[in-house]
Amino acid sequence: MEPKERIGELTRLLNQAGYQYYVLDDPQMQDFEYDRLLRELETLEAQYPQWKQPDSPTQRVGGAALSKFEKVTHAVPLMSLQDVFSMEELEDFLTKILEQHPQTAFSVEPKVDGLSVALEYENGLFVRGATRGDGVVGEDVTENLKTIPSIPMAIPNAPARLIVRGEVFMPKESFRKLNEEQEAEGKPLFANPRNAAAGSLRQLDPKIAAKRRLDILVFNVQLAEGVEFETHSQSLRYLRDLHFKVIPNQILSDPREIGKAVEAINENRENLTCDIDGAVIKVDSLALRERLGATAKFPRWAAAYKYPPEIKPTVVEDIVVQVGRTGVLTPKAVVRPVRLAGTTVTNATLHNQDFITQRDIRIGDTVLIRKAGEIIPEILEVDLSKRPENTHPYRLPACCPVCGAPTEREEDGAFLRCTGAECPAQLSRNIAHFVSRDAMDIEGLGSAIVDALIEKGFVKSPADIYYLTLENLKSLWQNGETAANNLLTAIENSKRQDVSRLIYGFGIRQVGAKTARVLATAFGNLENLMAADVEILTQVEDIGEITAKSIVSWFSQPQSEHLIRRLKEAGVNMESLRQITDTRFAGKTFVLTGALTKFTREEASQKIELLGGKVSGSVSKKTSFVVVGENAGSKERKARELGIPLLTEDDFLEMIQ
Repeated sequence: MEPKERIGELTRLLNQAGYQYYVLDDPQMQDFEYDRLLRELETLEAQYPQWKQPDSPTQRVGGAALSKFEKVTHAVPLMSLQDVFSMEELEDFLTKILEQHPQTAFSVEPKVDGLSVALEYENGLFVRGATRGDGVVGEDVTENLKTIPSIPMAIPNAPARLIVRGEVFMPKESFRKLNEEQEAEGKPLFANPRNAAAGSLRQLDPKIAAKRRLDILVFNVQLAEGVEFETHSQSLRYLRDLHFKVIPNQILSDPREIGKAVEAINENRENLTCDIDGAVIKVDSLALRERLGATAKFPRWAAAYKYPPEIKPTVVEDIVVQVGRTGVLTPKAVVRPVRLAGTTVTNATLHNQDFITQRDIRIGDTVLIRKAGEIIPEILEVDLSKRPENTHPYRLPACCPVCGAPTEREEDGAFLRCTGAECPAQLSRNIAHFVSRDAMDIEGLGSAIVDALIEKGFVKSPADIYYLTLENLKSLWQNGETAANNLLTAIENSKRQDVSRLIYGFGIRQVGAKTARVLATAFGNLENLMAADVEILTQVEDIGEITAKSIVSWFSQPQSEHLIRRLKEAGVNMESLRQITDTRFAGKTFVLTGALTKFTREEASQKIELLGGKVSGSVSKKTSFVVVGENAGSKERKARELGIPLLTEDDFLEMIQ
């Protein structure tokens, strides 16, 4: 088959498989086969870009990053709905319509708690997607919307112009995985799926949005040139036929049945893949909608019933402490089982010591609990009238409950953190950091291999990497002797890395790759650094008191001493290889901006530092030179305003040669 025809066939097969998987929830193609065909398509499109289809599934991975979001004026305004908060208010809304228009049918739909968007198609091709904004003007988020698998890129037999409205959301399972990833990387957790979805859709880099696994439910036809509908439910059937993922709905006329349907949606919310915060009730007849019209703010033919947050009493039976992969201690209240928002709650987050102290939460207390953002249970307050005698204020432990190392409170935060260099709870993350590119740079030792080594019990500390054998590693692969030997070679080569990489690999708080290089150069070897106190450390340029205290604290821990001793016994280099002999950049500060093509930023930074200079992330009057790569932005503009010399990559290369 010719490449052009094969590209067309692969595009059709993969789009059909994606529709069955993401819209119909009825996968017909194995994941392995889908991935194999997608790789084939990517290869062909790279060789023959002129034949890439406009609806190619390869667009889903995200394109180039944007500098900003452009404003979009909606062709049809995206109106908001009036809220009702009780069955009495809902009945009043229905009665006003039914008194003048008996037998009116209403569509009852779940109200997805996400971000409203308009999707625009021209001649069947997706050309633009925008956020609701203020209903009249939104932001162009087309590239991010392309990463959502359930949004069709092309629609056969579509009208010349079609605009539909939908709600972008983050599925509950995607939200759970995202927060797991955030925790593993030491980043703040998202409070709820709506915030996570909104933040993801407004990422300037579509590749980030693609990783967030967003979804959409379409609920309205805004504009369909040449197509007429009599009812809203008819328009939803039309959207389903066009392969959109459409909101489920019921058509009802009796107010009592509508009330039951609204309550049933609430009772069934735990079975939904998305978070909801209510139900939407709309007049089904489009002609009647026209007659009813709208106020300045809302249509008179629709209302949003908002579910009140359920708050119930329960008893704190225990407080347990978990240690995350970043070493943060997270307290959790074990509570007497209570039913909330359709699920049985047995525990609630307590966040940190400040949260516990402010609310004075104690074991044995009766507390009021609710679900925050309908996902995470939290304690609102304590019923002091029911507090048992002889209770005591709760304090987080001074030692890690997993490894026994001392805990310390972050200087700029509310969290306690385990200081153990070999803490089992942090092992996977610590090793992943230790072997990373800026640290010991052990190629081939990815997270999956690290986790497998931990699971088999071969690695219980970063130092154990240097004691792995061929037999250990062969067990990770079928016929894996070649891969095992390659990994052993990479491990052996890493022993000769500069001590700055080892210092960074330790994961000491406040010590990044740049600070590690400064320390290695200043002290010459690890032994001298370990002997330095806070006073000596703060005499080193760019080392402040907080960083100095963190360094001294880390080296004083028994686990750290044990780790270093075993690394030394394994033959890992403890000396600096970066002695400065050429000081031509002494007293000079450089800023790197834009995309560099002739060297990486790290390579340029290291060269500047080896010549006695400093690298800064921001432009100021103290900046000596700004090295400008492709697509440089605000830093280049500020340098011009301040009259700071600009260097091309060639200029910079000439300076260092």
